Amino acid sequence: MTKLAIIGGSGFTKLPTLEILRREVVHTPWGEPSAPLTHGRFGDTSVIFLPRHGAGHTIPPHKINYRANIWALRHVGADHVVGVAAVGGIRADMVPGSLAIPDQIIDYTYGRGHTFFEEDLVQVTHTDFTFPYCEVLRQALVRAAASMGQSVVAEGTYGATQGPRLETAREIDRMEKDGCDIVGMTGMPEAALAREQGICYAHCAVVANRAAGRGEGPISMEEIERQLELGMQKVRALLVHLAGQI
Repeated sequence: MTKLAIIGGSGFTKLPTLEILRREVVHTPWGEPSAPLTHGRFGDTSVIFLPRHGAGHTIPPHKINYRANIWALRHVGADHVVGVAAVGGIRADMVPGSLAIPDQIIDYTYGRGHTFFEEDLVQVTHTDFTFPYCEVLRQALVRAAASMGQSVVAEGTYGATQGPRLETAREIDRMEKDGCDIVGMTGMPEAALAREQGICYAHCAVVANRAAGRGEGPISMEEIERQLELGMQKVRALLVHLAGQI
């Protein structure tokens, strides 16, 4: 039976249709996850929530223990994971408030624990990452959006940057030339680690702002927060529909 997990903000546990069953502390060989896991249920569908930045949103992107998070979810039986996060829009149609379900990644991060296969190996392990997201779950997200009349951008390339600072306008120019459509800070190595663990993983990106140099003037954190809250309302409704379909 499918067990769905959601990695995102703590606000997901406030869904009126979510029945919270218990919270679980999981210790992993890779250290501590960002927070205890919250086990809940949408109707007949079991769901696990993990706040990526910690319960108080205090862990910056480059300090997240991605290995511990993914290992903990797999350990408790999660086989489908949706990663939810805010991004900046590079492509013209990636406007603030919109949702995107990317199908490719370009990784610009460094110094993060990005693999489970590095110690005590019998042989070197390589993982196919040609198509970094689980197409089954990606399409399930797209169908769930269609069933509720919610528009989503059903493809695109996610550019993962180191953070926690935002990018320069010229960095965004380079990323656009590389083929990136959105930019975020937490998409990698989360997706790659999920693949190594055999988890069906997809990303639901909330466009919170136009990327550096793509809007008018400096990026306003107040505007990001406003657009993010509007976008997260859509995401919460989308995930309820997704859980029902799965």
